Amino acid sequence: MPTVLVTAFEPYDCWPENSSWLTLVELTKNLPDAPAVTTRLYPVDVGVMRKRLSEDLEANYDYALHLGQAPGAACVRLEAIGINVVEEGEPALQTCQPLVPEGPVAYQSTLPLADWAARLRKVGIPCRVSYHAGTFVCNAALYLSHYFAEQKRLKTRSTFIHLPLELSQTLDRPQDLAAMPAATLVAAVRRILDELAAEAP
Repeated sequence: MPTVLVTAFEPYDCWPENSSWLTLVELTKNLPDAPAVTTRLYPVDVGVMRKRLSEDLEANYDYALHLGQAPGAACVRLEAIGINVVEEGEPALQTCQPLVPEGPVAYQSTLPLADWAARLRKVGIPCRVSYHAGTFVCNAALYLSHYFAEQKRLKTRSTFIHLPLELSQTLDRPQDLAAMPAATLVAAVRRILDELAAEAP
């Protein structure tokens, strides 16, 4: 049976909840029989996330799906590219540094993201492939997942999944924000897990 690490992030900034964690909590209430899923919650802190991710990947999972929140997004975004860049410092003084000074410029996921996106759209879940996961912790999770797999000679194949806000997160907001019901977010991740189970030999 294939093994999958599924990660999510804690709340951050002005967000008392994180749609990635809300989704993962709901998902674990009714996990599929296959693949075998291990879940982790990471802080929105690149240094701490890096250490925990490195340790977690030692289990040599077949796949890693990293979930994150994308306020303002109107669809599920399957991130294809992780770049060797991270923003550091206070917002007004941020500078970009390499995540891994000796690492490659970028990694591209080898998972069939375009096929997944098409299949999700076919069942009514807005989804597209994205080629820029930002320059902070989301991108770092994607890049480092590939980097650690390469350095440790792991079989793990990875992607990052940016999720819209969950509907409950928008109720007290003064501005209009795109959101999806928790059931839709869970269905998107569940269908991707089904794809991974079907892909396994």
